[in-house]
Amino acid sequence: MLHAGLDLSRERLDVCLVDEQGSTVLETAAAPDADGLRGLVERLEPLGPVRAAIESMNGARFVHDRLEGLGWEVEIADAQKARGLAPLACKTDRIDAWSWPSSRAERSCRRSGCPSPACAPSASERGFGCTSRHRTALKNRVHSTLMAFGRQCPVSDLFGVGGRALLARLDVPEPWRSDVLAAVRLIDTLEADIATAEDELRRLGADHPYVPLLITAPGIGPVLGYTIAAEIGSIERFGSPKELTGYTGLCPRVYQSGDSDRRGPLAKTGPRYLRWALIEAAVHVARTPAYRERYERTHRRLGRQRGKKVARVEVARRLTAAIWHMLSRNQPFAPAGPTSGLAAKTALI
Repeated sequence: MLHAGLDLSRERLDVCLVDEQGSTVLETAAAPDADGLRGLVERLEPLGPVRAAIESMNGARFVHDRLEGLGWEVEIADAQKARGLAPLACKTDRIDAWSWPSSRAERSCRRSGCPSPACAPSASERGFGCTSRHRTALKNRVHSTLMAFGRQCPVSDLFGVGGRALLARLDVPEPWRSDVLAAVRLIDTLEADIATAEDELRRLGADHPYVPLLITAPGIGPVLGYTIAAEIGSIERFGSPKELTGYTGLCPRVYQSGDSDRRGPLAKTGPRYLRWALIEAAVHVARTPAYRERYERTHRRLGRQRGKKVARVEVARRLTAAIWHMLSRNQPFAPAGPTSGLAAKTALI
């Protein structure tokens, strides 16, 4: 097995190929498009099977999908955890490509399975997330237009039956009225695409071993369950609930120097779809008896505006720890109580 380090830039993909002992076999480059990646695989095919690593960045998903489709085994590595592999005094694209497979840290990481690789979500999952964000942006745009012209929203759901009738007779000047109607048509199209993606995710999740356990937790259905399972990968990569929680990026940044110890905003270093799924689940989990008291206490302590967001993140972290126990022990979710070992563990996190 040969190991390839990939460093992606706008115009080229630098490749460094090393053997199991870390000796450089070949340094080359290719165009970061479909034809260039196909030619790269064909050039290196006589050398044997290749396992590659590429830094998580814009365009890395395309390279990952193309190379895996052509027979390579590709990992997308967490850029935050990979810092420092290359010498700081001489950081170039070629050195970045060399540092992935050649450094002792990265090779030991591959062999031990520690969580520096970032799991690549499926195409259906990525499409679902992008489409959902576009739909949300269009809805916010419609609400913003109504606010700009002093129009009230007397219905609870502006895009339900009553809200659609209100938008159809909306009295605002052109071109804003046409813009609102176009946004509504696009929302309808996106909702049809979202429904198709949800059906695909349910089909994929039916065969995943983690999904039946995850959907026993409150707030987690088939779609969120498959999203969480796909982003976590193998639970054996995480030695403790703390490691899994840190992987989600829902922990605050820590700034320590001498006696100074400060906490900053959320790190957000892990997969964003995993964070999205956990926060979505936390909205519903916060209403259950096992988490309601903690959620309401944090909400009251920090106030109406900031308290709700912080409380949801706190619940999401506690839910993440519970998920680690569930998947590690192959047991369903158990509410807090003294009669269950798993529940007692969950109550302490």
